[in-house]
Amino acid sequence: MKGKIGLIAGRGEYPRLVLEGAKVQGVTLAVAAFQGETEARVAARGQPTEWLRVGQLGKLISFFNKAGVKEVIFAGQITPRRLFDLRPDWKALWILAKLKERNAATLFGAVAGELEKAGVKVLPATTFVEDHLAGRGVLAGPNPPKNLAAEIAFGWPLAKGVARLNIGQSLVVKQGTVMAVEGFDGTDDTLRRGGKLAGEGGVAIKVTSLGQDMRFDVPVIGPQTVRAAAEGKVSVLVVESSRTLILQMDEVKKLAARHKVTVWGQAGKGAK
Repeated sequence: MKGKIGLIAGRGEYPRLVLEGAKVQGVTLAVAAFQGETEARVAARGQPTEWLRVGQLGKLISFFNKAGVKEVIFAGQITPRRLFDLRPDWKALWILAKLKERNAATLFGAVAGELEKAGVKVLPATTFVEDHLAGRGVLAGPNPPKNLAAEIAFGWPLAKGVARLNIGQSLVVKQGTVMAVEGFDGTDDTLRRGGKLAGEGGVAIKVTSLGQDMRFDVPVIGPQTVRAAAEGKVSVLVVESSRTLILQMDEVKKLAARHKVTVWGQAGKGAK
């Protein structure tokens, strides 16, 4: 890492963990915070901090240039509806006009491209939080049901196919049937929908797509994900090991044990 590092901070705990991980390594971050998205306590830790409206790409680049930022990390989600209800500045309008598809992956990819044109390298979104990546096997909760291997064998390639098509990263299966597929509603609502249809014993699978850009598109689960699984009576939450961030692991373990939800880390094809 060379020069000042910036943080593009979205919602939730993820940006806070990046800041804490950086602090442990003696690194301070310049924080670009977004109105209505970034928590004030996160923004306050930036050295310096700039508040922006979603869509102000020119202001974002200008802030990083003035702060001497040479590398940047994306962390935390932006509410999906904001990505489709932008009030873009002229620079953002220019890149939007060139996009053939408009989804989170293409929008953030275009922003990353503009940052790199401005001399700001985009680092992997797991920078400073590598110790929060999922391991393998039982990560939280009780031992899995005996049919888990069969459910994964059925659902895993389907989840990968859905992710490859940029539809979503998650689905819920039960006894060889797909109960729900993630769309615009996100993972938590998919768990509730799929679990309701499954009754009990549904298995949720969350994956990455082939060639997924881990600079800004890393799967994340946390306490709220486990709560959503419990609300839907989903029995197992399968995540991709080494490619999924687990936030607030201690709380995840408590909730998984309380609600009897197994969190399972599954190695992807070719993983060691």
